[in-house]
Amino acid sequence: MPAIRILSNDPAFVDELRGALGSLEADGPVALDALLADGPGGTVVVDGALDGRTTAYEACRQLTARGGTRLVFVLAHTSDDPHVPIAEPIARFCGASSVLTRDFDAGAVAAALGAAQASPVQPDAFAAGDAVLPESLLRELTQSESRPMEMLERLADPETSLFNYEFLTYKIDEEFKRSRRFGHPLACVSMGFDGEAHEDVLRQLASVFLQACRDTDILGRFDRSSFLFLLPSTPPEGARIMADRVRAAVKKLGLRDLVGDRIELNIGSAFYPHPDVQRPSDLLRLARETAAV
Repeated sequence: MPAIRILSNDPAFVDELRGALGSLEADGPVALDALLADGPGGTVVVDGALDGRTTAYEACRQLTARGGTRLVFVLAHTSDDPHVPIAEPIARFCGASSVLTRDFDAGAVAAALGAAQASPVQPDAFAAGDAVLPESLLRELTQSESRPMEMLERLADPETSLFNYEFLTYKIDEEFKRSRRFGHPLACVSMGFDGEAHEDVLRQLASVFLQACRDTDILGRFDRSSFLFLLPSTPPEGARIMADRVRAAVKKLGLRDLVGDRIELNIGSAFYPHPDVQRPSDLLRLARETAAV
């Protein structure tokens, strides 16, 4: 079986991708039913414009639920399309290890395939009992690729555009299980401040937080004045360096809350593996309990 299989029903897509793959062997187009019947293994490149009874997002969900296959998702957009920042996080949420645009630059294709093949195989995050997002939301996210903006808004906090509490709690559960299964460290960092702030101040904070994040990090708003970072494959020292950098950047901005007091971050952290962290909820509890200026 080739290491790379192509899920698409567009001959032009397959031809363009083969041209970018160069000497790499690829099998396709392969139908979703055939991929599921063949069993897990290798890397599947998913055409984001997949047309038929199953959308590309739903196909990713089914392949991820089965486990054992690495997914590279090709957005139905070029790199200069304004929909890319919207569609990419949805593709990753549905299980993609790497995401490409339809430009098919040979270097970008090679990098995406290399990153996918070097990453741990996705665990069965969508297996029964694992996901804590409402089933109605999961169905909407994976079965309707025609409204990416609306789908992403369901996962976003309206004031900061960071992930909301609902999605954040899902990701804590998912990332904890992934870390425990593969033996990778996981850091959870809580950042907050006393009082409340105007929306423009919250957006400035969110901008600082996002600049400190890697592509693999998850950042969301926990409540009105606190935020949470999930840092996969990050040991304690790496999390502390990130937190110190964020604290310094926020202090430099001189932001103030609703009553005019200077905002100073309360920062707490928790890590896996750790004797006191046995469940996903332990990560959140310890990070918030240890938060201090």
